[in-house]
Amino acid sequence: MTLAHLLEGLRCSCCGALDVLWLDLARGLIECRECGQSAFTFPEIGEGE
Repeated sequence: MTLAHLLEGLRCSCCGALDVLWLDLARGLIECRECGQSAFTFPEIGEGE
């Protein structure tokens, strides 16, 4: 089971669809459910200092 969160208010930069981006925290991946485009996320180094 994969936990994913809808990223409301954001548009896909590839297809331009609104409210179709999902963040998969376990894989560090953002995916567009409209066109299938995906991108990896990276944690900020030194966050919280």
